[in-house]
Amino acid sequence: MGDMISTDVGEIWVERQGEGPDVLLVAGLTDPAEAWQAQLDGLSDRYRLTAYDNRGTGRTPLPEGPLSVPGMAEDAAAVLRTLEMPTAHVMGFSGGSLISQELALTHPGLVRSLVLMSAWARPDAYFRSMTGFWHWMAERAPSERAMLEAFLLWIYTPRAHADGTVERIIEETLAFPYPQSVEAFQRQLAPFRTHDTLDRLSGIGVPTLVLAGELDIAAPQRLGREVAEGIPGARFEVLPGEAHQPFQEVPDTFNARVDAFWREVQAQD
Repeated sequence: MGDMISTDVGEIWVERQGEGPDVLLVAGLTDPAEAWQAQLDGLSDRYRLTAYDNRGTGRTPLPEGPLSVPGMAEDAAAVLRTLEMPTAHVMGFSGGSLISQELALTHPGLVRSLVLMSAWARPDAYFRSMTGFWHWMAERAPSERAMLEAFLLWIYTPRAHADGTVERIIEETLAFPYPQSVEAFQRQLAPFRTHDTLDRLSGIGVPTLVLAGELDIAAPQRLGREVAEGIPGARFEVLPGEAHQPFQEVPDTFNARVDAFWREVQAQD
């Protein structure tokens, strides 16, 4: 069960599970805290995990005015402060990787390490065209189901489409009692498709693991490699046969990899 917490930047919905070193999970476009359920369940015997709904997702309200990645990084910092976590391993995927990069740059004392999944730092021409299509697809799709069926072509592997995983995710999304509006989708997408951290990545000074799916067409591995090359000492790894969200498709494999990284970081502290 989660809770709505009152922070100095507004109300934010959080889910917490487990005991141990703190981990903050930062989701991307459209995904509420429940997107991390396999991590909340699978890693809670070793870590205290905190996931939350970004602005305009799930139960966290959509404020007036445009959203920004720095603003969402301030939300992440507010969650850490309000829950009295002086420092945490931060893991962000997709748009959440941008938020996590910004958090590490603007609040370095709060970040113990970074895992960046399906990451980018500077949108290229392909990425801008793809996300521009997503923007108008959200309002012109004939139904929410049709929108999901199209959008998830970029997100999951052909395997997940063939074995029923995607259909299950669609049904769960349609049944979710806090759906994201078209306006919230578009306003959240806007900063993710334009924000640029590339020239500032050298300012990140914490241990960083950048992961990319071999088959990811939403955030191709060339973009993740660019992130890793910009962060001093960062590691870059490609997950064979995986796409944009391997933490959902192959959670045991994914959880084992990030657990090994966090254990290594803690051994060096």
